[in-house]
Amino acid sequence: MTIIQWLAGSTGQTFASACVMTILVLMLFVSIRLYKSYRRNKTHRLLIIALPIVILQQAALVSLSFPGLSRSPYLHLTYPVTGLLSFIIINFVFMKLYTQPSSRLKGMPFLFMIAGLIAVTAGQITLTPDMMNHAVDENGLPILALDFYGLVLNLAILLNSRGIQQRLSYSASLIVYFLYQLSDLADNYVFHNSVPMLVILGNLLPVIYYTLLFLLLFDWVLERLLMTFQSSITDGLTSLYNRRYFNKKAEQMLRETKRIAIIFCDIDNFKKLNDTQGHHKADGVLKQIADIIREETSGIGSAGRYGGEELLGLVAAPGVKAEEVAETIRSRVEKESPVTISVGVSISREGSGVEEVVKQADEAMYQSKISGKNKVTLHQSMQRSRSRGGDGSSKKNIQS
Repeated sequence: MTIIQWLAGSTGQTFASACVMTILVLMLFVSIRLYKSYRRNKTHRLLIIALPIVILQQAALVSLSFPGLSRSPYLHLTYPVTGLLSFIIINFVFMKLYTQPSSRLKGMPFLFMIAGLIAVTAGQITLTPDMMNHAVDENGLPILALDFYGLVLNLAILLNSRGIQQRLSYSASLIVYFLYQLSDLADNYVFHNSVPMLVILGNLLPVIYYTLLFLLLFDWVLERLLMTFQSSITDGLTSLYNRRYFNKKAEQMLRETKRIAIIFCDIDNFKKLNDTQGHHKADGVLKQIADIIREETSGIGSAGRYGGEELLGLVAAPGVKAEEVAETIRSRVEKESPVTISVGVSISREGSGVEEVVKQADEAMYQSKISGKNKVTLHQSMQRSRSRGGDGSSKKNIQS
């Protein structure tokens, strides 16, 4: 027996169904875990309902390979009906998962699809009542209406997938399923199992289809994990590192480079801005300044939100003068935003920790506040090294 004969035979069909059921069990396990984590999201509950229906469909397909069951009209009818029902529910679930927040996916069209499936099935039985009373011959059960309805469903869903994320991957899965439907129709109604490649396609394309769906589900899970991790380390408003993670990052850089500088920025008259122009305007200004600090420390350190209107920059690159970075940040804020900032700078010394350096930068920032605002002040510990090198002495906005 050649590999083609094996794949085109009942053994190949059983192997393909076993692969599909393995993928479905994995998807079911993931769906149950998702449901436990997101109980408010009913979408995962629908997926838990749909996947056993597909497993039932595959079990019906495997049963058809047994001589005693292969001629049962009920099994032949159960396979396409459960397949289309699960196809509708699963595609609703995935469209719901990947629908962009700006556009809400409505369930009514999918309910109409299910109602249409019931109507077509009832019509098929009503128009050909004898088909359920006789054993199925080698040509299979004549259910052309159901097969045609399956093609219509696929095309309708494919044409309405424009508003979802991961559209390319999702559309690829629908195209694979459409090719499976076409090969199955051609094999059942035209070639009657006489073309091995059509039979093989009918066996293997469902495996590819459910593999693509599993990858989509897995990608959605990874995306949520990354979002959860990101939200745990960043500030929701500014997208800068939160205080806890900034300190952790600073400690890591201090161990690696042995020396870091902290730039402590506080927005001048921020409360007045909040009171006169509202929180929305104030939040926009805060994000704007956060972007400036992030841009100026990119590649040489990091940035974080210390709390309220207090933002931190970290400089850890050798040869980069922290006071010059601080002055650039101060100057850009003055030019590009409706507010100014008071800045304090401190550099770590041997044996000093991150909290101590941040505290010193905070003290220097306070000196900027009480001495006129909109300036950069270096902590006293930097005076000796700064005066020795003469760095920044000509800058009127930098004070020791």
